[in-house]
Amino acid sequence: MIYKHDPASIQGFLEDTSNLKTGHTPGVFFPETTDELSELLRGAVGEHRRFTIAGNGTGTTGGRIPLGDYVISMQKLDRIGKPVEISSEKALLTVQAGALLVDIQKKVEESGWFYPPDPTEKLCFIGSTIANNSSGARSFKYGSTREHIARILIVLPNGDLLDLSRGQCLADKNGMFHLKLPVAGSLVFQRPQYRMPDTSKHNAGYFSEEGMDLIDLFIGSEGTLGIIAEADLMLITLPKSIISCLVYFRKLDDLFKFVSLLKNPQNPVIPRAIEFFDQHSLEFLASKYPEVPSRSCGAVFFEHETTPETEENDLDALFEQMESCNAMTDESWMALDRDEQTRLREFRHALPLIVNDWLSRQQESKISTDMAVPEGTFRELFDFYRTSCEEQGFIYIIFGHIGNAHVHLNILPRNREEFLKAKSLYREFIAKVLSLGGTLSAEHGIGKLKAEYLVEMYHEHGIQEMVRIKKSLDHSLILNIGNLIPVAYLAE
Repeated sequence: MIYKHDPASIQGFLEDTSNLKTGHTPGVFFPETTDELSELLRGAVGEHRRFTIAGNGTGTTGGRIPLGDYVISMQKLDRIGKPVEISSEKALLTVQAGALLVDIQKKVEESGWFYPPDPTEKLCFIGSTIANNSSGARSFKYGSTREHIARILIVLPNGDLLDLSRGQCLADKNGMFHLKLPVAGSLVFQRPQYRMPDTSKHNAGYFSEEGMDLIDLFIGSEGTLGIIAEADLMLITLPKSIISCLVYFRKLDDLFKFVSLLKNPQNPVIPRAIEFFDQHSLEFLASKYPEVPSRSCGAVFFEHETTPETEENDLDALFEQMESCNAMTDESWMALDRDEQTRLREFRHALPLIVNDWLSRQQESKISTDMAVPEGTFRELFDFYRTSCEEQGFIYIIFGHIGNAHVHLNILPRNREEFLKAKSLYREFIAKVLSLGGTLSAEHGIGKLKAEYLVEMYHEHGIQEMVRIKKSLDHSLILNIGNLIPVAYLAE
């Protein structure tokens, strides 16, 4: 096993996109096999070591940044198998946790298969996407990563290997899980006793539902219950054809009406992705794309899977819906071939880059939200975001996954005073979202940056339930301390 402790090797593991600056570690381990990973954890208590698990540094919540613990890097565990067909429409792919999402997607598509989860950041490790139950634009149709995992191989904090297939271990009628492990022996514990929010995306705290599968407790647990070393991904047949479109609107009411049509289950055209850009987002994008119409109040991006046989009818239905909602049809961008769709995707992903470039010339970091609410309350939250930011005079953008009632608000402070006002306003946003029955995080997770806020969502009882689960599987508190659960609660 490789171990590095020189400052140059360590520095890269003290950073991710969260802007957390307080990371420090004695050194970094690079296991090259699952057995090495297991051995490292088996010796943790005797050697007085705790570990922070490091993905590829693409996270936004500081989850991989160590606060004095050793680091385990997953980058050497990067093997990608070959798709194994289980029917004409389904296949499985075995991957190690350190494989890059972009490499996986490329390999399966070359074989005629499709892995639906589509997090924006393609250079993330697949294990990190499972540990964080990542989603993205295509979650409107396909849901989050959880729906596409058939099996995981977990290294538990005591070094036990738990090879867990979906359907293998379900909570009984009392919510109890029963495990027999080589090192730990018999292990019995109850699923978390709290209710999940009624949102279509949710990634804050341990998953829980009646009769749940144990595999779903580990998915989204942010590496606090065990290390995901390997997984079997569920693949489906690669769609034959895609319609992509960016539709501009002059009025927000027309835009929201169009989104409602796209989301209507009776709609003959059901997109796999529905994304939103507000007026301020478009103004940033116009600096690179002058074709963005200046009169637009916002835009909707969507993707729809079609076939050569149905494409014409699908296009007719879409244009009819656009016209019925007073869309700026002539200025909108329809992409039907691969090259044009690539250019449209580049447009979508250009916004964070342009905003980050603008921020680099300021003195402060952005304040951003990752919250979602139940479908019927989204417009209320959206209007609250806008009104609050306008009253404070902030520069801000709102964009993201409107199909799942989940958009990102970025406040872009120009000075320290605005930064502090924005942080204060963020707490008001949390209170508003929770009053609407929403979730603190829809896709980015909690990590270290948001752990303190999790108490507001789950209250004391809910956090204590997470502590109970954590200590059932990691009673010596070896893994990812500081992530998800506030440290003070673990000390009790």
